Amino acid sequence: MTKYGKLVRGLEKKYILYTALTPVTMLGEVAMEMLIPLIMAKIIDVGIASYDINYVVKVGLIMIGAACLSLIMGVLSGRFAALASTGFAHNLRKNLFQKIQDFSFSNMDKFGTPSLVTRLTSDVTNAQNTYQMLIRITVRAPAMLIVASFMTYFINKELSSFIFIIVPILAVILTLIATKAFPRFKEMLKRYDVLNSDVQENLTGIRVVKSFVQEQQENQKFNNTADAVRSAQLKAEQIIIFTMPVMQFMMYTAIIVILWFGGVQIIGGSMQAGELISFLTYVNQILMSLMMLSMIFVMLVLARASIARILEVLEEEPAIKDMASQNSQAVQSGSVEFKNVSFTYSKHSTNPVLKNINLTIKPGSVVGIIGGTGSSKSTLVQMIPRLYDVTEGQVLVDGRDVRDIPMVTLRDSVSMVLQKNVLFSGTIKENLKWGNKDATDEEVTQACIWADADGFVRSFPDGYDTVLGQGGVNLSGGQKQRLCIARALLKNPKILILDDSTSAVDTATDARIRSALKNNLPDVTKIIIAQRITSVQDSDLIVVMDDGAIAATGTHQELLETSEIYREVYESQQKGRE
Repeated sequence: MTKYGKLVRGLEKKYILYTALTPVTMLGEVAMEMLIPLIMAKIIDVGIASYDINYVVKVGLIMIGAACLSLIMGVLSGRFAALASTGFAHNLRKNLFQKIQDFSFSNMDKFGTPSLVTRLTSDVTNAQNTYQMLIRITVRAPAMLIVASFMTYFINKELSSFIFIIVPILAVILTLIATKAFPRFKEMLKRYDVLNSDVQENLTGIRVVKSFVQEQQENQKFNNTADAVRSAQLKAEQIIIFTMPVMQFMMYTAIIVILWFGGVQIIGGSMQAGELISFLTYVNQILMSLMMLSMIFVMLVLARASIARILEVLEEEPAIKDMASQNSQAVQSGSVEFKNVSFTYSKHSTNPVLKNINLTIKPGSVVGIIGGTGSSKSTLVQMIPRLYDVTEGQVLVDGRDVRDIPMVTLRDSVSMVLQKNVLFSGTIKENLKWGNKDATDEEVTQACIWADADGFVRSFPDGYDTVLGQGGVNLSGGQKQRLCIARALLKNPKILILDDSTSAVDTATDARIRSALKNNLPDVTKIIIAQRITSVQDSDLIVVMDDGAIAATGTHQELLETSEIYREVYESQQKGRE
């Protein structure tokens, strides 16, 4: 498949049919439009010149029929083009979205969310408009230009020479403008990415903005970004705006010259009035076709930048993929082992985020991970469900390298509650069933009881049918955390990872959740990342992380005796409680 073939990959057959019918009907419209001036010349030079009313009526009816047929063909081509282009855009967005779903965290980090949103919206819209233009106007304009030019040559060779001089000059001018405009349009789209990033950041954190009374500063920040977009857009369009005036100047100059010399020929008897009128009609059609070509040129310059950005996503290879030879056997025990694991976010980085990690987690055990901010606790556990792949070493689940387990099988066996609690628009029950779409009401309720969420859910008038705003904005931080834990429990996982997921609840609630998990899920391997010692002190094993390495492991009592880092954290938190 060619590079640009990826843009139309998987296009439905009906849209392919519409794509094929558009230029066919378009050519039919052009053919009728090319015929009308000839008919009109006959009416003037034969019918009117000889005062033959019957001839005028007969040929006039033929001209009306040609005009009606041209109208019908034009309407059909417009409809087919609209259906084909909207189908193309739907297909392209679907392919882009599916591609993004296959991306690993590192792929997402490379592009950034705002840029991907721009590519899925503005860039696809530009590609859609270009697709419609290519199958319609790009057929109409050249066909009209070629046929009209031939007809001018057929009517009067001498006058047509002016047209054949102007068209190549315009082609050279348009090419020069295109080479200058493309990099500027590309820069403009990058500025749009920054603008979308600022808007997303502001709307996501609007509560923080208002609580710190930063509306004025945010407005100024947005104005600066919007000005940068405007400036980049002006730089791009400053070149493009010369296209139309230059083209019109040259073509209208040609019309004036043709009227002058054509009038002289009529006076001299070498040309008839009807021929001059039809000649000017064809010149006007040439002018229209060149105007359409200039519009195509502008759209292609803009679309070229958008299509390049779309292809960047379609051609991006997911950093994490299933291997060819994998054992699809489900995870049985839930044991986890890190063997000499090192990791860097960038292949070219010389500073590893994780350094020579060796750790064994027994099935059904409770493991606590604690460490300062930036000690790579979250990165460590993200290796288990292959949200990132190790740079060196191995991560084993059930004694198998996670890269040898199909991702669907692996991730179905691992439930992970991330630091950032994400809920989606819909009811509480719908959000919980993300963990298991076939879960019964009893299972949903039981998961919420274990996550200490059942009480506050039932306090809402609609209970589990309460509709959540986007991101769960009508819930507190602690409530969102507990619902996310319940959602994870509904997966019936073999490995449960809680990444600082009780930070927004009080210590009593935290204790109840940990007790429920330990008593009701004895066969599930539980990994708890926390900042509070109280959240991990009852664990079977506690891992102390420092600067991407394991500083110490042991039970709570053992670490108080052997780990200075752990002891300092414990003592500082105890003093804080006192």
